[in-house]
Amino acid sequence: MKTSKIASLILLLLVTTATPFTLRAAAKPATEKEKIEALIKNIENLQGATFIRNDSAYDAKSAATFLRRKWQAQGKDIKTATDFIEQVASMSGTSGKPYLIRFKDAREVKCGDYLKVELKKMAKDQAEKPDA
Repeated sequence: MKTSKIASLILLLLVTTATPFTLRAAAKPATEKEKIEALIKNIENLQGATFIRNDSAYDAKSAATFLRRKWQAQGKDIKTATDFIEQVASMSGTSGKPYLIRFKDAREVKCGDYLKVELKKMAKDQAEKPDA
């Protein structure tokens, strides 16, 4: 009888102390690598959008593959999602021309500007939903 009470108390103690750890883990902000991956996924999932690089058009999936490879090639210099946007996803290192996204409605926006807005949305979402 005494053993089962001790076992119950230990179990209760484990459950009550473990819960705050799991809640803290759930509220952990995204790492910079996770933010960069999310930005690339955002580009990859743009339905009907075209990525313009050095006056050539690419579909969203090809654009994401290109950005991922360029990030990997420059990885040692990229510490933050902002670094990624500024050094990888904004303009061609060869020509200096900005990368563009052309949406279905023919509207064009600089890729770097688009990703800066998306990064701000991610930060706002994280701040509003810390448990997500």
